[in-house]
This record gives sequence, C-alpha cells and structure tokens, in this order.
Amino acid sequence: MIDDEDLGARIVEAARAWVGTPYRHQASLKGVGCDCLGLVRGVYAEITGLVTEEPGPYQPDWAERAGADRLILAARRHCGAAISLAAARPGDIVLFRWRDGVAAKHAGILSGPQHFIHAYEQAGVIESALVPSWRRRIAAVHRISVGRKTSK
Repeated sequence: MIDDEDLGARIVEAARAWVGTPYRHQASLKGVGCDCLGLVRGVYAEITGLVTEEPGPYQPDWAERAGADRLILAARRHCGAAISLAAARPGDIVLFRWRDGVAAKHAGILSGPQHFIHAYEQAGVIESALVPSWRRRIAAVHRISVGRKTSK
C-alpha cells in the first residue's frame, strides 16, 4: 500500500515531467501541448491508471458563461470532497477562481507548501510560487488517491 506522502511525491515527480510542455488549449499531451486541465488530467491518468471523462469542447471563457462550477464538480467526482488549504500537501490539486461569483477555471498541482505546477497560457507548463495573488484565488483543494472508485 502506498502512503499519501509517497503518493504525493510521485504526483509531483509526474507533474514536473510536464514542465516545458507548451500551452495548447484543450490539449493533454506531455511534451507536445496542454492547458491547465490537460495537465491535471494527464498526471491523474498516469498516477491512477484511470482516465477522467472528456470535458467536451470548451472556449477559453467557458467559466464566465458556465453557470455550474464544472471544474469543482469534476474534482469531487474523481477525488472526493475538498480538503482545507491548511491540510494541503504536495501532490494535491488546487483549483482557482479569478473572482468571486464565477466558476473556478484554473487548476494546478501543489509541488510544495509555497509552489505549484500549472499550464499557463503565456508560458506553458511551469512551476510557480504560490504568492498571495494566487493563494487568495484558491477555490478548492483536492487529493488524488489510488484505488478510489470514481462516480460519473
């Protein structure tokens, strides 16, 4: 049985292997291109051996028009209930909303207490500091677990 700390280290290692992948909207192919959702979906599949549902086509401004918080709902289906930021560990998924009242629309993977890995439109997949401007936009934190049954 793999413990959460070892699993978190494996997730971070897998995510770091994506660093340098160019940003490509709706893509999820390490070294070729991905967006933030594609990065998280790719790492999730590599670690769990499970493929998440296809999100279907989406525009860059989908969250502003979505109505439902689709990213958070998908995270709940695949990872279970959100955990507190205080309980977050490397390897956890962080979801961000740009402002109150709109759906979460950005995702990354914590790589340490003060850093996360994400696909950023201007830079591709990078590891960034979790500075206050990012931290205050965190909408939810979810933990990947191996062997968890997903619901659709």
